[in-house]
Amino acid sequence: MAIFQTGAYQVKPSAIEKISQAIGEFVDYVEASEPGTQMYLAWQEKDDPTRFVHLFIFADAAARERHGQSEAVKRFEAAYTPELAGGGVVFTEYEMIAGKR
Repeated sequence: MAIFQTGAYQVKPSAIEKISQAIGEFVDYVEASEPGTQMYLAWQEKDDPTRFVHLFIFADAAARERHGQSEAVKRFEAAYTPELAGGGVVFTEYEMIAGKR
């Protein structure tokens, strides 16, 4: 059963460029290496570019676990963690009740 999840966070203004680059590298890895990650989008808030939301769909719990344990996730976490502002990453899981995939 598919898992729909978001991850939202805010970084220091001085880290926007660094985090944007790290996101690009990370998403490239996900696209190339994680067939069980059916969708991975990273959005940056227009009115406050220090805020990011990642949207993901995993095929199942095993795909989410493989994603979470990857070396790429560890590298991405190492890049953004010291740059966080206003708390940590907030992960939220959703159920899709309607939509087009």
